[in-house]
Amino acid sequence: MTNNATNKLLMVRPVAFAMNEQTAVDNYYQKKESGKMNAQESARDEFDGLVEKLRAEGVQVEVLEDTHVPHTPDSIFPNNWISMHQDGRVALYPMKAENRRLERRTDIFEELQSRGYEVTTTVDYTAAEQKELFLEGTGSMVLDHDSKIAYMARSQRADEGLFHAFCKDFNYEPVVFTAYQETPDGIGQIYHTNVMMCVTDAYVLVCLDTIHDANERALVEEAILKSGKEILVISVEQKSNFAGNMLLVKGAADELILVMSSSAYKALNEDQKDFITQHHRILHSDLHTIETLGGGSARCMLAEIYLTKTA
Repeated sequence: MTNNATNKLLMVRPVAFAMNEQTAVDNYYQKKESGKMNAQESARDEFDGLVEKLRAEGVQVEVLEDTHVPHTPDSIFPNNWISMHQDGRVALYPMKAENRRLERRTDIFEELQSRGYEVTTTVDYTAAEQKELFLEGTGSMVLDHDSKIAYMARSQRADEGLFHAFCKDFNYEPVVFTAYQETPDGIGQIYHTNVMMCVTDAYVLVCLDTIHDANERALVEEAILKSGKEILVISVEQKSNFAGNMLLVKGAADELILVMSSSAYKALNEDQKDFITQHHRILHSDLHTIETLGGGSARCMLAEIYLTKTA
């Protein structure tokens, strides 16, 4: 059975969701919504809808309730500040936006242990914030736990030195490249790797057209094929509709399910859907408000829990 999927997920239920101006400076997926909308109410309903669908499939979802103080408009995306590993280690990551650093819950270890999870050690990279160096968890990195390969697209939120430190600490082979996107100011770096690629047990879904350097593109393709996985290519337009922001999870009886937003699902063509369903069942949910104002999608909302649960 693959290590690239878990049956246990951590999700943070929002109480004050809103567009984060601090992250919008380099997250061009964020867009101001025209007209009147209750962002918090809509985001909460979308969050609850995804949780309900996941639990209906037998996925164990550990929901943390956000707090009004401090104000953390992006708390719905916990995978950027924490990762939880099979050997009991929990890693904490340095965040670029100052208000996102407030998302790191000081009570997280007690909360996890109170729910029966074994936490042995904390690996804390957050001191790098003092040097203006960042590595935003499994947003900045896409991890292949089966082949122990870590992929990272360089950006202001993904420092190469920190990435290599993580790979050494957790025994991953690093694959580094630069991925680009259109911005209002011209071509710029993609802010998070997980918007343009997703690793499963059988294939890697990736927007190769974002990797402009031919040698780096070949490096990524070679690493994927070397890992024994197929390559499922998505277009730039599909990537812009969050078709790269997916996560493989385990449902009841360890059934493998690929989780995505409804916008990502609609962006896929029939051949791509057929390819995916040969390997996995698809679960999609409407995340329009979260995607529009938050600039993140299904994968960003899901922090995998690989810790051992004893109770």
